[in-house]
Amino acid sequence: MLDYPDIDPVAISLGPFQVHWYGLMYVVGFVAAWWLGRRRAARFGLTADDVGDMLFYAALGVVLGGRLGYALFYGLGQWAEDPLWIVRVWDGGMSFHGGLAGVLLAALWFARRKGMAFFTLTDFVAPLVPIGLGAGRIGNFINRELPGRVTELPWGMPFPGMGPEPRHPTSLYEAALEGAVLFAVLWFVSASPRRRGLVSGLFLTLYGVFRFGVEFVRLPDAHIGYIAFGWVTMGMLLTLPMIAVGAALIVWSRKQPIL
Repeated sequence: MLDYPDIDPVAISLGPFQVHWYGLMYVVGFVAAWWLGRRRAARFGLTADDVGDMLFYAALGVVLGGRLGYALFYGLGQWAEDPLWIVRVWDGGMSFHGGLAGVLLAALWFARRKGMAFFTLTDFVAPLVPIGLGAGRIGNFINRELPGRVTELPWGMPFPGMGPEPRHPTSLYEAALEGAVLFAVLWFVSASPRRRGLVSGLFLTLYGVFRFGVEFVRLPDAHIGYIAFGWVTMGMLLTLPMIAVGAALIVWSRKQPIL
């Protein structure tokens, strides 16, 4: 059994001004995406300025979509009780699925503006995302969020405020799978010519499979609980369409031009 590290969620505190680790993780994700995107921009007919513009709109999509998605899927009651909660993003509470919807809307607008095929742009964007996902999960871990079920595995940790029983560090599982593994696969596949839509399909499918698997050992949100059968969670339900759409994209990509 391991000890849960005692890390202050506030990284920098100067009087009333506080910078939270959770927020810094978003900065890490966007900086990594900007740096990686500039390395491959020319292959997609984009400039360095295009990458910066795209990431600006993507950031708006992530924050607005992620927060609104969390409020709709997980936190309607909390939002109703405390309307200002919706703007306190540093306290945690972001939905990947809402953020994904926000990014897709931003990508659709940007692709039309640049005259690009939508899935050409999403193939460019997909490998840039996992670093931010992994960093965000580390932010969840520092915020003491996303507790797992009780486990006897040697890396189990007593979760703060949940008693002495060791639990799965599910946020670290997701940081490894959604961050490191997903990035490695997508970056490798996208490094050589491949058919349009393949990378986007792999992103949706692999993320969905990884998230669905981790949900088996991750506790559901306490105010929602299990949706059905004593083990189906909201995260599982939201992830199934991603897997289906991702698989369909992979099949569809076989008839698309090579990029």
